[in-house]
Amino acid sequence: MTPAEALAPTRQFQRVCEILDDHDRDPRRLIPILQAVQDEYRYLPQKVMAFVANALDVPPARVYGVATFYAHFALEPRGKHIVKLCDGTACHVRGSTDLLSAIRGELHLEDGQDTTDDMLFTVETVSCLGACGLAPVMVIDDEVHGLLTAGQAVELVRDVRNLEEARS
Repeated sequence: MTPAEALAPTRQFQRVCEILDDHDRDPRRLIPILQAVQDEYRYLPQKVMAFVANALDVPPARVYGVATFYAHFALEPRGKHIVKLCDGTACHVRGSTDLLSAIRGELHLEDGQDTTDDMLFTVETVSCLGACGLAPVMVIDDEVHGLLTAGQAVELVRDVRNLEEARS
């Protein structure tokens, strides 16, 4: 094995190594480490979770267990922009399913598909966003939008897409 080949895994996981170092490679900091890794990749790739487990000298099952226990973590690639639609009681009664249908139609998402083919959007439903007085509520990239109609929700998604197109 050449020196370059020996360094290949380290280069491949260079950013993960920096994250681990930022957290002193402390296994007790597993959750913030995984949060930082997910911020970097937009999800937790299986290879990266195995690398983290090895670097922290913990069983891979522990890393996977944490990643699957908390709803915050994603094991599948996610879009650049996360759209969360509340489907709690107040939002559901006030038409959140109409918003969801309209947005999924706008983004051409098939049944069972949550992320657009261009990896720009991921659409998720959540049980509650804690803004029942603003029902129905939608969050795009941590920005809360309430008292929405389906048309307004679609317009917000279009605005994000237009901003992305203007940047490219």
